[in-house]
Amino acid sequence: MFSGEAIDGAVEALAEDAFVFLERLVAARSTVGHESAACDVLGAELAASGFDVESLPIPEDIVSDPLAGVRQVSYAGRANVLGSRGAEGGRSLLLNGHLDVVPAGTPELWTSPPFQPARRDGRLYGRGAGDMKCGFAMGLLAVRALDEVAPGFDTGRLMLLGAIEEECTGNGTLSAARAGVLADAAVVLEPTDLGILTGGVGVLWLDVRVVGRSAHAESAHLAVNPVDLCSVLAQGLREWCDRLPDEVPDEAFAELPSPYNVNVGQISAGDWPSSVPTEALLRLRVGFPRGWSADEAEKRVRAAIDGIVAGDDRFPSAPLVTPTGFRAAGYALADGHPLTAAVAEAHREVHGTDPRTYVIGATTDARFYVNDFDVPALCYGPRVFDMHGIDESVDLESIVDGAKVLARFIHRWFQPVSHG
Repeated sequence: MFSGEAIDGAVEALAEDAFVFLERLVAARSTVGHESAACDVLGAELAASGFDVESLPIPEDIVSDPLAGVRQVSYAGRANVLGSRGAEGGRSLLLNGHLDVVPAGTPELWTSPPFQPARRDGRLYGRGAGDMKCGFAMGLLAVRALDEVAPGFDTGRLMLLGAIEEECTGNGTLSAARAGVLADAAVVLEPTDLGILTGGVGVLWLDVRVVGRSAHAESAHLAVNPVDLCSVLAQGLREWCDRLPDEVPDEAFAELPSPYNVNVGQISAGDWPSSVPTEALLRLRVGFPRGWSADEAEKRVRAAIDGIVAGDDRFPSAPLVTPTGFRAAGYALADGHPLTAAVAEAHREVHGTDPRTYVIGATTDARFYVNDFDVPALCYGPRVFDMHGIDESVDLESIVDGAKVLARFIHRWFQPVSHG
């Protein structure tokens, strides 16, 4: 008979297997366009965990979908991985995670190589260990523990989706949803420090090409350096974003001190140290309010750039603005939703306290389920450090703690318990 003590014991007994799986997954370098090795590792682990596994190719025409982001590379030979198990006709649950990771462009600064997983002081280090391959380890640990103590628990359909391109477009999860990979609810296994993440702001990626007036360095004081103009634009856009919470109030994000950040992710210019560059390329990520569509956000950012340029006579011409990746709308699961309550109840049983429920000034693939497919969704996952940074890592014990919570939630999802 299922009991908290039994599930906890099974999770702990199987934890090392989950850690070894996570090491294999981290070692499978899966930057955008190179996800196939990670797909294979996840597919094999799903099969070993009793799932029927299939590859879900991403159609090239997904880019014409009104919810899609701007394609980064061709989708030829690239796919999501889907595991399915359990009975048809009952309740259904989708566990979602992403296999793609951001680059590790300065490996020499890491304590250990970014794609050689290393354990130190209770953590596993490596690119993607935190964001978010640890979520797959947590999810499958919970399922395997349930198989030990409650065989046949999945009286309905249980699915686990390993999506690609979460870090830049969301087109992996979007294409799977368009193909019918949906459920009565979804839990996205993003790292949340064992809190419940229920919403995120809109996110837009834009390239801004800025033209200056080139010259020999000897005449630099008479020229217009486009790198300097990029700084003017970035600062102006930051000030514009700082005003948005007051201009477009949203109670769901009122707790965030800076919800709509502008980030200069890349900048490039010039071809010679003794020449003032002709142009510079500014690659931006811009947060925007939940009340705007991506199209509306782009129009408003363009207008803000026009205003900055109009107020500074150093700009020889208007910058060229091009969308490049994310076109993600903001989202928020309704306060007090039964899905949130169910995960919170499982968390309390394990930890004895209520989990933190919060929103972020970023996005997750949960937005598609909440906004566009009428599927309640939230994020719940392990405790991580330095996501997207040097020496990214996950606290291994939090994978265990999270699996105990997730197992209780999944069991109750498929085996509802009457409280009298």
